[in-house]
Amino acid sequence: MELSGGCQCGAVRYRATAIQDNAHICHCRMCQKASGNYFAPLVGVAMADFRWTRGAPGTFRSSEPVERGFCRDCGTPLYYRNVQGGHISIMLGSLDEPARVPPLRQYGNEARLPFFDDLPHLDGRSSRTEDDMGDLGVLIRRTTHQHPDHDTSIWPTKESHE
Repeated sequence: MELSGGCQCGAVRYRATAIQDNAHICHCRMCQKASGNYFAPLVGVAMADFRWTRGAPGTFRSSEPVERGFCRDCGTPLYYRNVQGGHISIMLGSLDEPARVPPLRQYGNEARLPFFDDLPHLDGRSSRTEDDMGDLGVLIRRTTHQHPDHDTSIWPTKESHE
């Protein structure tokens, strides 16, 4: 399975030619903070099967053995890596096609938020950003600077700012 992905602004892009069978979400407090979310969705990739195709991420050592990578320009969390290990764990949401890699397990349940099981039952009547946000949603979509969900030869393009 070949996968590509990157940050929101397109400054950092990557390609993985194979993934491990360990797609998961981690609820631990460190992953919550690193992702700015209730959990971090990750999948492992052997370093031999992974390469940066545009730019280079910034890094933060969240603990002595762990490095976390992010885009220095837009802040998108991109990976978790044990610096002594032979693989990198990429954030599933940074994939161009995140639906291709569904999580198989959960870890860090000691910090799993108590309302997590109730999330599927929240009101979600509308299905599109424009329906929820009206004119602002239309304006956001029309003027987005977000990199598209595929590789581009150059970024940003002139068209991305018009």
